Amino acid sequence: MTSLVAEVMLRSPIVLDRSATVDEVRTVFAGTHVHMVLLTPTGRVGEPLLGTLVRDDLAAPEMARGPVLPHARLAGRTVGADLLADDVRRSMQAAGKRRAAVVDAGGLLLGLLCLKHHGGGFCTDAGVASRRAARRSDQSEAVSRPPGT
Repeated sequence: MTSLVAEVMLRSPIVLDRSATVDEVRTVFAGTHVHMVLLTPTGRVGEPLLGTLVRDDLAAPEMARGPVLPHARLAGRTVGADLLADDVRRSMQAAGKRRAAVVDAGGLLLGLLCLKHHGGGFCTDAGVASRRAARRSDQSEAVSRPPGT
C-alpha cells in the first residue's frame, strides 16, 4: 500500500505569524537545514496557510526590513494531504523541488513535505529532531570550551 502525503509529512515545521519581518525570517534561514518558512495568522499548524518563503524570496537587498508576508508565495509550493506520497515525490523530483507545504482541502496548514537530499524518501520528524538536538549539543560544547582548545 502506498502512503499518503499526510502519513509522511513533518508535523512540526517552522511556522511564523503574519506579522513576521524580513529580518526575522532571515534569522530563521541562518539555520543551514531550514529551507522553507511557512506563514499563518498566528504561527501555528492547523491555521490557514498565508504563504511560504524560501531563501531566494529574500535575495533582493532592498528587502532588508519590513513585513515579509508580501514576499511570500503559495503557487507551486503546496500539496494536498490526501495525495499519494510516491506520486508527489516523483513530481517534486521532476520539478527540482524538495519542500512543499501540506494543506487540507480548505487551505489549512497540516505540515511540510521534505524530500531527502538523495530523493529516495522523505524527512521524518524523528530525523529532524535528532539533527536539531545534535546542533544544540555542538553549539553548547563550543561555548563551554575555553578559547584556543
